[in-house]
Amino acid sequence: MSSTGWGVIRSEGARIAHVANGQITTDASAPMAARLAALQAGLAAVIAEHQPGRAAAEEIFVNKNPKSTLKLAQARGCVLAACGAAGLVVNEHAARLVKKAVTGTGAAEKAQVVTMVKVLLPGVALAGSDAADALAVAIADAHLGPRS
Repeated sequence: MSSTGWGVIRSEGARIAHVANGQITTDASAPMAARLAALQAGLAAVIAEHQPGRAAAEEIFVNKNPKSTLKLAQARGCVLAACGAAGLVVNEHAARLVKKAVTGTGAAEKAQVVTMVKVLLPGVALAGSDAADALAVAIADAHLGPRS
């Protein structure tokens, strides 16, 4: 939860283009409520700046560590709340489906996803691995999600 990636692309038919990407970081020593508020505010600022037509998020998955799963769910709730407050439809996709849409295989390693994001969005300067993941979700949604 210390870093949440975001990515914005433009999609016209089968064509996609990079608009922006980044990572919202929170202070790991701050109280959870403050970290969640910072995440929601950061994402609200990104939405206000870029005015997307819709949003996409990875479906939740269960970690081996229940505390990690709970923190992920709380952060995801902030993401959904920020999108909902902005009136955005949020399409949700399983991680394996995102990987398959971007790399051709649902079992792709993180490095393969990053490589394909760079291939599909030539010249992109990634803000980090979390931003690469977010762009992968956006790319998958452009191909899989309902058109708005």
